[in-house]
Amino acid sequence: MTYCLGIKIDESIIMLSDSRTSAGVDNISTYSKMWRYSVPGQRQFVLCSAGNLATTQAVIAVLERDIKTKAPVNLLTVVDMHQASEYIGRVSVACQKQNTGGGPVFETTFLLAGEILGASNGLYMIYSQGNFIASSEQVPYLQIGETKYGKPILDRVAQGKMTTDRAVLCGLVSMDATIRSNLTVGPPIEVTVLTAGSLQPGRYLKLEEDNEYMRNLRLTWNKLMEEAVGQLQPLVWPIEG
Repeated sequence: MTYCLGIKIDESIIMLSDSRTSAGVDNISTYSKMWRYSVPGQRQFVLCSAGNLATTQAVIAVLERDIKTKAPVNLLTVVDMHQASEYIGRVSVACQKQNTGGGPVFETTFLLAGEILGASNGLYMIYSQGNFIASSEQVPYLQIGETKYGKPILDRVAQGKMTTDRAVLCGLVSMDATIRSNLTVGPPIEVTVLTAGSLQPGRYLKLEEDNEYMRNLRLTWNKLMEEAVGQLQPLVWPIEG
């Protein structure tokens, strides 16, 4: 299992992913689930995945081969984020059919964020079937993998008008909640911020398991939650009898 998250706000897109891959309680490995493709000043992409590792690696290999061989359609020739999502969706479906037989156990879902010169930036979820959806003003975030534990904080806090720092913080709290609730999700945590309109690779950070900032974030968030619960009025029970 894994957890990847994208938040699209007015000034940037924030992408987060964990790095734990588990094929059982006695077979836990660390693999990056975030890939970045960049032509500064022209186009920027960040791709995250959740699902079968073999399928994911096959898709990434095709994407990179298409760039290297200058295939007619590749991440360096698509004209907008919609076409980029269509292209990745087709590659994903083809890899499932060719390399794994396309069974449900071999499925992979992707999050794609980026911007192309002359087109709007965007955040997309690409399903294993090849179709996709985009984030919206009403729902500025998209999740893949183990989504349920990190969703409540996003529902309460995430909005398009928030600052980048606040969005990163919101994403890290969501990731930490997931890590605490599911042992198959774990660090290192990778974070990339793509500033809207900059067409630059953006800020990137990898937070290891012993990262001091994450420890302080967890302690501070726990304290805030305890204080909030302490301020709530107790439930008034009806009089018996």
